[in-house]
Amino acid sequence: MFPASFDPVTYGHLDLVHRARAVFDELIVAVATNPDKRGLFSEEERLEMLRAVIGHEPGVTIVSFEGLLVDYAREVGATVVIRGLRAVVDFEYEFEMALMNKHLFPDLETLFMMTSQQYFYVSASRVKELVRFGGSVDDFVPPLVAKRLAEKLRPR
Repeated sequence: MFPASFDPVTYGHLDLVHRARAVFDELIVAVATNPDKRGLFSEEERLEMLRAVIGHEPGVTIVSFEGLLVDYAREVGATVVIRGLRAVVDFEYEFEMALMNKHLFPDLETLFMMTSQQYFYVSASRVKELVRFGGSVDDFVPPLVAKRLAEKLRPR
């Protein structure tokens, strides 16, 4: 299972999906929703964009979940969580999360995958900032996502 907020989905996310599929026959791409956080895109919009860009991939299931990752993993029978790492700061946060998840669900393993070099500096928040200031994000997100970002963030 590859959980993330996908707000929005980036080429970095998609790179991890394709690489994880090279390791696993089946991959659940899980949009994590947090009722206490308001993202730019609604849960349904994030699911729609993911389905449009990777919904055709064999062995990929796109879902959303709310609550603890370990509870959802148990519910769907996932035993491995994929997490992408860009920098040391990512590792520290992800390592702590992996340890907590392991404590709560000992059968759940976390597989850290290094971000591919061309996406090392790409993040959803940086992409959104670029769009807000009129920059192009064509190198960082699929065309549909770039269009949706522009509709929401570009000054009129």
